[in-house]
Amino acid sequence: MSDHELRVSKIRDGTVIDHIRAGQALNVLAILGIRGASGETVSVGMNVPSDRMASKDIVKVEGRELSQDEVDVLSLIAPEATINIVREYEVVEKQQLESPDRVVGVLSCPNRNCITNADEPVETAFDVLADGVRCEYCETIVRDDLASHIAVE
Repeated sequence: MSDHELRVSKIRDGTVIDHIRAGQALNVLAILGIRGASGETVSVGMNVPSDRMASKDIVKVEGRELSQDEVDVLSLIAPEATINIVREYEVVEKQQLESPDRVVGVLSCPNRNCITNADEPVETAFDVLADGVRCEYCETIVRDDLASHIAVE
């Protein structure tokens, strides 16, 4: 198979997350809350040859367009990624990811003593740093494995 052949079929409607750093596709799925039984039709390509990145991962999610919160968190673990919105087999919108200054209500703080982990009506808020995120309440810094800190609804 040449590098220019389509490895995964086109989707009719949904989101294609392209140019994910190789090895990060499973973290992208975790951020999107996609587990085996979640019902979405998902295609994942890992370590796919890429002109731009040597190798990359790609995730296609049928029938779903991402929320801005999801895009913001994706930008933290896959800053080089592009989001392609597909309708009727055509890319109708293409978005380069940009890291936000802060993310609210999406990540959970790993510090058990943080007020966001008490039974208080406090929404999590993290400042985005160059190499991670910092809780606005307790100032705990998370640098690795951000996907494991996605707040489960």
